[in-house]
Amino acid sequence: MSVVLGLSVRTLSDATWTGPAGDGMYAVLVYILVAILIPSKSKVLIAAAAFTVCVLIELFQLTGLPAELGESWPPLRLVLGTTFGTADLLAYAGGAAVAYAMDWTTGAVNSARHP
Repeated sequence: MSVVLGLSVRTLSDATWTGPAGDGMYAVLVYILVAILIPSKSKVLIAAAAFTVCVLIELFQLTGLPAELGESWPPLRLVLGTTFGTADLLAYAGGAAVAYAMDWTTGAVNSARHP
């Protein structure tokens, strides 16, 4: 769902907010993937790991290699991006925070229902 929503936001509109929204949804996707890989870890650690992965990918863009790889195989642009942007880091932090809040909220609700 995160992938569909993130791609839809950027595809269906060219408004200024769509870039940061797509980046935030990317961070949500990374949060979900990290949570699947290390489900027994705390939600705070999962959010920090997701944000760190996003930052590392963004910094990798400074090398120019993601842009080159995207030229070779365009779907890689969706995974690695092409150009570094400091504003993207804020969107990633926001996306990881929203994912954490949603995970914490649903976890708290489920714990209350099933003690």
